[in-house]
Amino acid sequence: MQTEFVVQTKNLCKVFAGKEVIHNCTMSVERRTIYGFLGKNGAGKTTVFKILLGLLKPTMGKVSVLGMDSSKNNLEVLRRTGSLIETPIFYEHLSAMDNLQLHLDYMEMNGGEIAETLKMVGLSNVGTQAVSTFSLGMRQRLAIARAIVHKPELLILDEPVNSLDPVGIKEIRELFCELVKQQNITILLSSHILSAFESPTVQACVPQMQSSDNIIKGNAVVNQVAAVATLIAPILGSILYTAFGLKPVLYAGVLCFFVTAAFECFIKLEYIPIDNSKGLLSIIKSDFLTSMRFIGKEQSCILKMLLLSTLVSFFVMGTAIVGLPYIVRNVLSLNAEYYGFAESALGLAAIIGSIAAGLLTEKMKPGKLSIVVVVLGVFLFPAGIIFLLPTTAITRYIVNIVSFCGMQIAAYIFSIFALSMIQQRTPNHLTGKVMAYVATISMCAQLLGQMVYGILFDKFSNAVFLVLLPTGIFVCMIGLLAVNFFKSLEN
Repeated sequence: MQTEFVVQTKNLCKVFAGKEVIHNCTMSVERRTIYGFLGKNGAGKTTVFKILLGLLKPTMGKVSVLGMDSSKNNLEVLRRTGSLIETPIFYEHLSAMDNLQLHLDYMEMNGGEIAETLKMVGLSNVGTQAVSTFSLGMRQRLAIARAIVHKPELLILDEPVNSLDPVGIKEIRELFCELVKQQNITILLSSHILSAFESPTVQACVPQMQSSDNIIKGNAVVNQVAAVATLIAPILGSILYTAFGLKPVLYAGVLCFFVTAAFECFIKLEYIPIDNSKGLLSIIKSDFLTSMRFIGKEQSCILKMLLLSTLVSFFVMGTAIVGLPYIVRNVLSLNAEYYGFAESALGLAAIIGSIAAGLLTEKMKPGKLSIVVVVLGVFLFPAGIIFLLPTTAITRYIVNIVSFCGMQIAAYIFSIFALSMIQQRTPNHLTGKVMAYVATISMCAQLLGQMVYGILFDKFSNAVFLVLLPTGIFVCMIGLLAVNFFKSLEN
């Protein structure tokens, strides 16, 4: 059976003012698939989408959309395609339903299921409200509704989950899968890759290879390497991709994986034999009960430290991961270059925090960790207060960058010391199990924080200080209430 392609480009190029922004872009999108068009901010994804829709003409190369040349059949392509490009624009004084009806009218489409479409994107309860009352997340949902209301054959969506909280992102992803299965729609969407996870395996190995204060130094080095990799990898990857193409980069990634695995052969850890006669479920149950007994009774300070770390992770990571990008792109309405610089600044702050933790190993006692937590909260105050002052967007941007970078440095110092203290108090035969629980709980706290802060920033998009300032107060209170606990660890 011959494969049917809905979108095809070959050696697509686009030049603006003598500068080539698209270079030999070739893609083939099969019918009834979801095709992800990945690239960093400013890579030219939006420009490619505009060419596909006939809004821009290519400098060189071939373009076929639904079997047509979009530059010559612009109106027909737009009629059979649903799109979301850049910031969606609506008639502010009209309701969501009226905006969709207008869209159907100028698309010359009859019988569009407006109410059903609004229900699909989670706006059924606000269909009669004026769009001027909508938050940024609700506008994004309405833009997706407008793209699908006339039942197109192809959806071209540029960063469709921008401004959505994690729950909203999950719902929209499920909607896309449903559209492909039930309505035979083909979806082409763009996105950028954001992922960095910490491995509990590494956390388990460090305390078995080091001891005492060297554990803190070891964790600091691990975090430094991870932070440098996070900062450099996207830049190096884009350079290699431009120079050699996708396949060599993928092959290099596979090779690096096996080289890393080979290095692990040189790590010598004590082997503790396991009685396999009990069965897998019995071993898992025994490990869980042993670990919980150790954390809850024998070393209750580990449980308290874990709870404190979880609270800090909830507030701080939720604010940093969701808050800063949201503030830069949606509140301050700054372009991708500013957002890219913000991400780079946070990456540099992570490196500085890891280095600082290594340097403070012998100088900072556990009792001073409460000060670090308080400093974390204090850094959020200027980020919130600046929105109460009549200043420019650039001034607010600079203050937020400085505040979030300071918070990032303090967060890395705290997390490295907290993790090291848990490792120091855990015997080798339980380290892997305890670190796995620590990583699981910490990751759940981060995800929950992102979900909650996604909702909060969306709800208070016009008054983000109502999110930042209370968060700073809560974090400071956590630090002050934990003073006696951290002092007790010195004994």
